[in-house]
Amino acid sequence: MREMQKQIIGALKVQPTINPEEEIRRSIDFMKAYLTKNSGLRSLVLGISGGQDSTLAGKLAEMAVTELRSETGIEDYQFIAVRLPYGEQADEADAERAIEFMAADQIATVNIKPATDAMVMAVEVTGPTVSDFNKGNIKARQRMIAQYAIAGECKGVVIGTDHAAEAVTGFYTKYGDGAADIAPLWRLDKRQGRAMLQVLDAPKDLYEKVPTADLEEDRPALPDEQALGVSYHDIDDYLEGKPVSDKAAETIENWYRKTAHKRHLTINVYDNFWK
Repeated sequence: MREMQKQIIGALKVQPTINPEEEIRRSIDFMKAYLTKNSGLRSLVLGISGGQDSTLAGKLAEMAVTELRSETGIEDYQFIAVRLPYGEQADEADAERAIEFMAADQIATVNIKPATDAMVMAVEVTGPTVSDFNKGNIKARQRMIAQYAIAGECKGVVIGTDHAAEAVTGFYTKYGDGAADIAPLWRLDKRQGRAMLQVLDAPKDLYEKVPTADLEEDRPALPDEQALGVSYHDIDDYLEGKPVSDKAAETIENWYRKTAHKRHLTINVYDNFWK
């Protein structure tokens, strides 16, 4: 195994194999403990895209609050699934089916298009033109603003869907979908999350859906693997300590180095990112 591969696996706590049932229980207990040990918290809030990660996190969140209501008799424990379209979303049907599968207690829909477009316009008044890529990041940050606004009014905790295959490449928007209170999928790769959804009897087409951030208008529904230049199969193999091609390993390790700042709290004078 490559030396850097060992370091990354250790940092992201990925196991070479998992028991899906045990990891389902681990994530549920984690969310229950966070809610009950922080007095006054009553809801879990999650943005739903209709893809594998939010489908899994949402199902686990609903299972967590359902158990809490039964165990405590407190009916205020709720899971709030949030739809965050930018105008009309091409995959809206997938998101609706995912919400139906997870049986969310509440559903909120916030159209982020007016806020996103207003921010782009406000920035461009000052001079710089906002690129399509940068606008995509603004969309991701507007989605997180909406989730925190809802959580703030509902005694809520915002759930992040970050997992090891995403963390290793830094494939998320800093302070956008990378911002959250808790990350119940952290430690898992894509393959392991898919195995958990299979145990949970999720619709197959949801967890086999081609992963895409779908933030860019010039390249709509651009597959993650195309943007990254490496397949999730190779990323998962790498994280599980299996051999991969030199090209795949170098691509993964390059992403890991370039995105180190995303896996770190705000950088201060004692950090050494520039050295």
